[in-house]
Amino acid sequence: MNADALSLTARARVHAALGDPARLAIVDALTLGDASPGEIATDLGMPTNLVAHHVKVLQEAGLLVRTRSEGDRRRTYLRLVPGVLSSLTAPRLDTADRVVFVCTHNSARSQLAAALWRDRIGGQVASAGTAPAQRVHPRAVRVAHEHGLALDPTGTHHVNDILGDGDLIIAVCDNAHEDLTGPIRPRLHWSVPDPARADTDDAFEAAYTDLADRIDRIAPAIHPGADHG
Repeated sequence: MNADALSLTARARVHAALGDPARLAIVDALTLGDASPGEIATDLGMPTNLVAHHVKVLQEAGLLVRTRSEGDRRRTYLRLVPGVLSSLTAPRLDTADRVVFVCTHNSARSQLAAALWRDRIGGQVASAGTAPAQRVHPRAVRVAHEHGLALDPTGTHHVNDILGDGDLIIAVCDNAHEDLTGPIRPRLHWSVPDPARADTDDAFEAAYTDLADRIDRIAPAIHPGADHG
């Protein structure tokens, strides 16, 4: 089978997987952020065994992958495979006056996400941590600089000092998503691996690329009536 035929086969498999309304609803739910199968079942009001069946079909079609939580290792999250849905329009997102990215230490992922959002989308944006470090990680500062972005090495903040009613909160790590269970909770969850665990330039570059891809993906979904200028 030649390359063109393989491409047609793969595309047909994706279209077939999306031909079921329930599977399309799962993909819609995952377009803007990651979720566990249980969270999908709750959000869509769907039995867990039916979610498991549809997830298997979507996974076999190459639309999504499973990743294990860096927080609760018993939990897995579903995430879309970048590029597979590039021809589909994401659901519209009614954003708030301010976007706040949250991770554990506010030293890498949330800092990079806020800088990317400010550069590519604009508007009011901030970052915070559930257990903030004293300084931004030097490798995060370096990778931001290499991509033309600036991070304040001393600018870390606790969520209690930053989050407010009406913020669009995006958790960019599993721990923050799982820990923030009070009245002010993340609306979206991006399961970005912690680059500080590996503590290599490649790991921080991978985190930057992951965040940049997600922000580029979400940009067309921003409601045209929202003010981001």
